[in-house]
Amino acid sequence: MKPYNRPLGVDLFSGAGGMSLGFEQAGFDVAASVEYDPVHCATHEFNFPACSSICRSVAEIDAAYIRAHSRLQDRRVDVVFGGAPCQGFSMIGKRALDDPRNSLVHHFVRLVVELKASYFVFENVRGLTLGEHRRFLEEIIQEFRRNHYRVVDDYQVLNAASYGVPQDRKRLFLFGAREDFPLPSYPPPTHECAGEKGNLFLKSRPTVWDALRDLPEADDYEELLERDWVRAEFKRPTDYSASLRSGVADASDNSIPRCFDPDLLTSSLRTVHTDLSKTRFAQTEHGDTEPVSRFLKLDPNGICNTLRAGTASDRGAFTSPRPIHPFSPRCITVREAARLHSYPDWFRFHVTKWHGFRQIGNSVPPILARSVATTVMRAAWDSVPEGDTTPLPLRQTELLSLDMTRAARRYGVPANTVAQRTRSRDSAHG
Repeated sequence: MKPYNRPLGVDLFSGAGGMSLGFEQAGFDVAASVEYDPVHCATHEFNFPACSSICRSVAEIDAAYIRAHSRLQDRRVDVVFGGAPCQGFSMIGKRALDDPRNSLVHHFVRLVVELKASYFVFENVRGLTLGEHRRFLEEIIQEFRRNHYRVVDDYQVLNAASYGVPQDRKRLFLFGAREDFPLPSYPPPTHECAGEKGNLFLKSRPTVWDALRDLPEADDYEELLERDWVRAEFKRPTDYSASLRSGVADASDNSIPRCFDPDLLTSSLRTVHTDLSKTRFAQTEHGDTEPVSRFLKLDPNGICNTLRAGTASDRGAFTSPRPIHPFSPRCITVREAARLHSYPDWFRFHVTKWHGFRQIGNSVPPILARSVATTVMRAAWDSVPEGDTTPLPLRQTELLSLDMTRAARRYGVPANTVAQRTRSRDSAHG
């Protein structure tokens, strides 16, 4: 494994790796990630072979564990980032950080401090800025300040669409730095959104069709009924999709290239819909919700609605509504969702639609994460350190097909770390 020669990052609550990829694209070497779900951890390991993917709950480990189980060892940690899940809580009579349901946030703060990270980026739902929930956010800020971190006071909710992602997705980002490091600032918007047309300083935002038009039609390939990949012919890319296709230069992308066959269409297992469902989908107008399924039909000239993960298997295993393709009478594929989320085509997800869509819906769009990470890079480094440009081989594809039992066995954790689904098969049929 090649040595790290750029600022080092650690991803907590990494999932499949949207934040990991964004920080790598900004010029960081992500040395370690922590994710308690073994299926998601395996997907992260596949896509980030130079990173140590640690399958543990943050509540069970400390900084020494992370250092010992990665190539960090005694090196300085430049940034810790992640989105700790926040559960419902009562603000009456106690600190929210003392509520056991919010212990993961407490452990995020603890690990930032234990790792002596120069910077941290805390990502979460925008609801944390509203009403009484703001008191919880203020507690987090005060906890960091008690541990000698300065925090950007005017915390902001950023919309991925303002940074070139064809999706309306708003997330809170909280920046902080150790007292001896300069604070970063929030990234200014780069793309126009609703109500901002005519701003000469902003680029035109990419549309749904900019993201999807060059992809092969999944329903043309019978192989995709049984597996999630096929060799296929792509159409001419748009400016947006060209940056996601393998081998196309992107000046703002400082990630290590991955070895990938650009003629492969991956993460594209088909969904079988009934003829009646197809008819209803075809009759639905762009931008409208199909009345029976309650699925939104994407407007090719607009942006995608927020792609959500649904509930986890330990909370009912409900799948969020998946958008209808703008021109094909079907739900979008995992790859099409990945395009709308700004993942490059070399990035692969679990072979099932259930896990694949959840991995995307739970993640920060990489382009948004890159914009955030770039401001951290600029705060302390005069320029982005040069990284290795030798393409990095991805891990074995078997990692993408592990069920919970086999994934848990791989990482030495209990098979019931995440409760199993009660359904016997992926239920994306219309």
